[in-house]
Amino acid sequence: MQTSRRIYFNPTSIPSLRTTRCSRRDFYNAGEVRPTRSGWRGNARSGIRMESTETGENQTGHISATSNEAILFFDNIFPLKLTWLLRLPWQAERDLPDLLRRFNNQTLSTFEPLTLVKRAIPNSVPMKITEILPRLKDGGAFVKFSHPDGITAQEIEALVSRYLKENPIKPWFSPFRRIRSNLVVGKPWLEDLYRFPSCRIKAEFVPISPGGPAAELSQETLYSLFRKYGKLAEISSQPSDSKVLPKFAYLDFARMRHAIMARNCMHGIKVLEAEGGGAAGTELRLSFEQKIKSHWIWDWLASHPRVVIPAVAALLATAATLVFDPIRTFFIKAHVDHVFHIRDNRIYKWFKSQATDIFTFRLHRSEEAGLGAIWDDRKQVIDQLQTWLMETADTFIVVQGPRGSGKRELILDQALKGRQNTLLIDCKPIQEARGDSATISAAAASVGYRPVFSWMNSISSLIDLAAQGTIGVKSGFSETLDAQLGKIWQNTATALKQVALHSRKKDDKDAALGDDDWLEAHPECRPVVVIDNFLHKNEESSVVYDKIAEWAAGLTMGNIAHVIFLTNDISYSKSLSRALPDRVFRQIALGDITPEVAKKFVLTHLDSDQIDTPGNDIKLTAGQRQYDISELDDCIEVLGGRLTDLEFLARRLKTGQTPKRAIAEIIEQSASEIMKMYLLTVDKGDRKWSPEQAWYLVKSLASNEILRYNEVLLSNTFASSLTPSASNGEAVLEALSAVELISIKTHNGRPQTIKAGKPVYQAAFRQLTEDRVLKSRLDLAILTELSKIETKSIDKYEAELNTLGSLPRQPREVGPRINFLLGKLAASQQKVEAWEKEMGVLKKVLMDEY
Repeated sequence: MQTSRRIYFNPTSIPSLRTTRCSRRDFYNAGEVRPTRSGWRGNARSGIRMESTETGENQTGHISATSNEAILFFDNIFPLKLTWLLRLPWQAERDLPDLLRRFNNQTLSTFEPLTLVKRAIPNSVPMKITEILPRLKDGGAFVKFSHPDGITAQEIEALVSRYLKENPIKPWFSPFRRIRSNLVVGKPWLEDLYRFPSCRIKAEFVPISPGGPAAELSQETLYSLFRKYGKLAEISSQPSDSKVLPKFAYLDFARMRHAIMARNCMHGIKVLEAEGGGAAGTELRLSFEQKIKSHWIWDWLASHPRVVIPAVAALLATAATLVFDPIRTFFIKAHVDHVFHIRDNRIYKWFKSQATDIFTFRLHRSEEAGLGAIWDDRKQVIDQLQTWLMETADTFIVVQGPRGSGKRELILDQALKGRQNTLLIDCKPIQEARGDSATISAAAASVGYRPVFSWMNSISSLIDLAAQGTIGVKSGFSETLDAQLGKIWQNTATALKQVALHSRKKDDKDAALGDDDWLEAHPECRPVVVIDNFLHKNEESSVVYDKIAEWAAGLTMGNIAHVIFLTNDISYSKSLSRALPDRVFRQIALGDITPEVAKKFVLTHLDSDQIDTPGNDIKLTAGQRQYDISELDDCIEVLGGRLTDLEFLARRLKTGQTPKRAIAEIIEQSASEIMKMYLLTVDKGDRKWSPEQAWYLVKSLASNEILRYNEVLLSNTFASSLTPSASNGEAVLEALSAVELISIKTHNGRPQTIKAGKPVYQAAFRQLTEDRVLKSRLDLAILTELSKIETKSIDKYEAELNTLGSLPRQPREVGPRINFLLGKLAASQQKVEAWEKEMGVLKKVLMDEY
């Protein structure tokens, strides 16, 4: 152990007690001899030297050394992590050493900064400390010392460095890094700006004298000058085409402490010609350069779109799920329970009951009275539906019938009357919506799914398209219509399950059962989902109907809800079987009502109108109210049992029309509708049939009420149509059945017969065929198409005969084929000749009649 120390902190280390000196010079080659400055702290009193602070002597930012004086820089004296204290505007310069000193004293007083400096200097070195300047933001301190003439500053540096390597001193805040020391060979700049250390140093090459030339140091020269201060990671020279002055280079150190040591020891050093500094020499001006840019986060995000864009999409989807899904589930539950429906409100019902004495509500009462006759006739069907809703069966209930047969009223007004937990989904507005955004909005509105941001679908598609063009892959922002509809139905299923479990009580006898088992044991508590207009305007690949069928299958199989499908399409089993392939559906077929019920329906409508409302302009005489029962029977026989047509007839009779006149106008209106929708060739749109095929059915059904399905398919008009979209006869008949021109009856699952789509269409067909001009025009179109078909066949026969005739020898085996082709050619020619004669007669009719 050392018993004595030769290092003394003499009174000159205190600025107010320093002795005056006539002149001073900067240490080494950092500067020239300068006279003593004058100022309020300089030479105010003779014998007082300028005061030195953390920013240099007299706050000039520089320190100087006289002869036999030098400066050492010790690093790792202060923690670098506390440099943020320098940013505080209220912190004074003199408070920082006191603050750090108190901080160190409270933690471990023996490791006070000045004590670390004393311990870092061996007592065997012949040197006297004259001044200590702490550098808090650099984490070190400058120590000015004097030495005798017999030893140089470089030798003292070597002794101190060897001592610190053999006896490492590690401060409490850095237990794994020792204190290092190096001789200051430049002219350090002790600034207190908000410039903080970093691993990168910018070295600027400036001339020694103003206006002189400065050489750009090579990387080898810079390496030889700075490598002794620590590991260099990279040296980057200024680009050759850069015009920035002065010239510079970047030095990247592996550690920040190494960069701090290099900057404090080498700033202001003058590199002479022998060392590569040029003929006039070059001075190095060093400064810290922050490697982390101000916008580095944004730059990184912008430079990694393949990672950022999918991550942002996932975060947005997660946030939307966490925030909006509970809100959407709440609104769906309210929609199912009819919480916000004013008609189900108790106050509204009370006001309505009180206002019944004032307002008669004649129209509503007449409609209820008219439908009462039908419900009496369909009482068995209603009871069957209500029984199915009380049973546990994991299958669909399908109610099929033509449009106007009263399917929706039967389910909602009778079978589900008074039931709260019902959900009606109308597929018509969803299927007819144009564009994905409109489809999503319509589907969301049908179940009460809100908030819905359907407009975001278009924006996300544009972002996805731009990202795909930029980075080559999709970003994942946009979602397909299939995925977005799946989200809506999934939220709806969650809400329906909560509604079904709402009636579960803790004291229930089945309280021990799980949710799924409880729902299976209580089918009466499940909500009812009614899907109306299923397969409306159905297409081969309809995403809407496929998703609805899959979702409904999940509800049924999970015992979440009863599902009832209302459809006009007789081929509904194809679509539903894909969702439930191993289940037998519960089916109810609603047709036209019988003539007796239809007559009762019309008479009930008329009888309920006997009491007219005040202010009604139409007054019927007593004679007009005497209905001709036999005439009404004939009209109903023509009109059939379609509810919509019967209501139309009843309204016309209320206005005073006779049954014959009313039925004549209905038939005429139906004939005009058939002409416009099926027979005219103007604005075909996306028709899947040709006018010739529609007219063939009209003319055939006018003479025969029932047609054989296969016979129609084998006719030339359906088997060999020249219209590309109508070449498939079965698809044409299915399309015409979907638009209700015809109705197809099945037997054992196969199509058997074809009838008119509505009973009134039968009379409309006859009226159309009685028009000679119309009949001649459309028959001429059919014959023209048939002639073209046979002409193609003749061309084919002639081409084959020509090929056979070109053979050098006629084998005996070719004879039967030639005879067959000749026979077919003759038969086709006879058909064409007969059709040409008929076409001539039809053209004459068109030319002679109006």
